[in-house]
Amino acid sequence: MPHVPVLMEEALDALALKPGGRYLDGTFGAGGYSRALLTREPQAELLALDRDPNAIAGGADLVAAMAGRLTLAQARFGALAEEAERFGMTPLDGVVLDIGVSSMQLDQAQRGFSFRFDGPLDMRMEADGQSAAELVNEADEGVLANIIYHYGEERRSRAIARAIVEARRKTPLTTTKQLADLVAGIVRADPNGPHPATRTFQALRIAINDELGELVRALHAAEAALAPGGRLAVVTFHSLEDRIVKQFFAQRSGKAPAASRHAPSAAVPTATFRPVIKGALAPSEAEMRANPRARSAKLRAAERTEAAARSPDAELVALAVVPAPQTRRRS
Repeated sequence: MPHVPVLMEEALDALALKPGGRYLDGTFGAGGYSRALLTREPQAELLALDRDPNAIAGGADLVAAMAGRLTLAQARFGALAEEAERFGMTPLDGVVLDIGVSSMQLDQAQRGFSFRFDGPLDMRMEADGQSAAELVNEADEGVLANIIYHYGEERRSRAIARAIVEARRKTPLTTTKQLADLVAGIVRADPNGPHPATRTFQALRIAINDELGELVRALHAAEAALAPGGRLAVVTFHSLEDRIVKQFFAQRSGKAPAASRHAPSAAVPTATFRPVIKGALAPSEAEMRANPRARSAKLRAAERTEAAARSPDAELVALAVVPAPQTRRRS
């Protein structure tokens, strides 16, 4: 199944493209956003990033077709400011981020992202570093439980972690089917809901790829790389991602922190962004019917002010980190 970009037209509208503008697509994927942006504004230049080497290889034809207007680089979008500087693209007039896993990754059994196909328990976007199999077979029970709970919002996280530890004593968990079957034996299936293993697979994928940490770094990097008047548009697909983007824009738009009757009012920082969309924009009914993946999507966008970029926010960084387990270490 080809990857269908979600909220693409709305995101490009939010960027307010202009002739000669310099833009960055932090999540190239199959090139949907990049192609649409360069087609809509024929005089724009675009730097596109993707951490997946398969996406970079697959984008070669589009790079050639755009005759010098598109540069494609393998990099995490958390490093977008450094990459923009490296390719002489700063300051940027716009950044677009389509967060999460792509349909191509989900549809390739050998990548191990999905339980729809039996394949190696991998989930690495860069095909490098710790795999999901290594995580589930080596991590302490408390670590696994916290990952599944915080990144998957799975209420049965402790029971799942306990079952994983018990199962791996007999034989390592190395395939997506092994793990999905194990979780399905613990989490009650909802006839109208997702597969019982959905939240566990999401949690492991986020942990393996440090997806929330990368999102936080990308938001701060965009703040540093955007020119005054430049736009940042972010499409998210689950509540953990959206919570981070929502809080970032709230903090950076000059909203006062919550008041306390026990402490003096804190000074309101100078806004580094101003919203261009009120709240979050959801897909239309027509888009959700045509593309089921769109159902949970949200678009938030804001425009850079002339204020200096701020230091990374510790509270925002903390949203991306799983708390250390409080349970005693168990083998």
